[in-house]
Amino acid sequence: MPGPGWYLIGEDEIASVTEALSSGEISRYRFDGSLEDPSKVYLFEREFADTLGAAHCIGMNSATSALLSALVATGIGPGDEVIVPGYTFIASIAAVVHAGATPVLAEIDDSLTLDPQDVAAKCTPRTRAVLPVHMLGRPADMVSLTTVAEEHGLLVIEDVAQACGGSFRGRRLGTWGTAGAFSLNGAKVITGSDGGVLVTGERTVYERAFAFHDHGSAPLRLGVTDHGPLLGLNLRMSELVGAMALAQLRKLDHILDTLRARHDALASLLTDLPGVHLARSNDPAGHCATTLALTCDTAARARQITEVLGTAVLDASPRHTYWRMSQLRPGAQRRIAGKQPFRVLADTVRGTLPRTDGLLERTFALSVGVVDPYLGTGFGIDITTDDERLHEVAQAVREAAESAGPSPSQSVERASRGSGADEGDP
Repeated sequence: MPGPGWYLIGEDEIASVTEALSSGEISRYRFDGSLEDPSKVYLFEREFADTLGAAHCIGMNSATSALLSALVATGIGPGDEVIVPGYTFIASIAAVVHAGATPVLAEIDDSLTLDPQDVAAKCTPRTRAVLPVHMLGRPADMVSLTTVAEEHGLLVIEDVAQACGGSFRGRRLGTWGTAGAFSLNGAKVITGSDGGVLVTGERTVYERAFAFHDHGSAPLRLGVTDHGPLLGLNLRMSELVGAMALAQLRKLDHILDTLRARHDALASLLTDLPGVHLARSNDPAGHCATTLALTCDTAARARQITEVLGTAVLDASPRHTYWRMSQLRPGAQRRIAGKQPFRVLADTVRGTLPRTDGLLERTFALSVGVVDPYLGTGFGIDITTDDERLHEVAQAVREAAESAGPSPSQSVERASRGSGADEGDP
């Protein structure tokens, strides 16, 4: 299940990791206190922050750890509610639960990201934060979501696991909210083989998150933080992950430029499909273009097309559709580490989020850079695909769509023509 960065692993990554190994320093820290020979993790954090235009950055062992650290660092805990979309990955929900708060499931809109109107409707006196997820590399509507958050006095924590480098209205994803969390596993835009990243523009949040991710330490382990939490965990990024991620980060612009060009080329070949249209994007110029999402007029049409292609509609994902997540199924033993029970503030049965259900059962996604059957992108192209294969994929999609029959509007139009009606008839 590789992402675009995985396809481009080569001499740069090998050299960076080898350099880290050869130095004899395999910790992110230099315990002599010198930064004359900084660690790869230190360099990665600075370059990542500069790339996004963020004030602070912390390399971590996963995006889940970054989300949890952000929630803890902003003071979210027991008694609080955090609104998350019903189309996400379980980590978005699990991080809220492990922070002691209650996840509240909300609808997505036709951009396949969190619906600002439903967020406003789901707010209660206990709501403390909104957690938009930039699914499939597609930016959520951060202007509308931050406006809702400001009106209700809420924090915004962004889950950018699938959208590293993406932007909304020219501003990088992850920098709209109080904090943003990114993933570096093998199925993401860039990879460190694993790992995650937290960014924030607030110094106090940075210090608290750093403390939580490293046993209460102040940034760079220069003492113990004065801003708590003092009793942290070990969620640090390893030096070898940092070395690989640093080399990948320097390819990010190339990856995004390539994916966007391939996405647009593929999309241009899929216009005028019967009963199928490109899913709306909140910012076509800012999406990562790792996938190309297509929404059908009916669920039956979507199923027919995906069966021909050997893939599946988004609704079929056991890891990303709320009611299919085994961890949340009614009757399941919803417990943390097998002991402490938790709850989700919404039913997790199909029909709880009808708009989300309807969109996901009518939408399928082609791979452009992330080839992941669990995500529903097992068919398509990758970052290395040539023009000949791109045209073959487009033709296969067109034939599958045409085999599903005309859309209802086309049927009506044909019936009208068959009756002899024309524009001059009453």
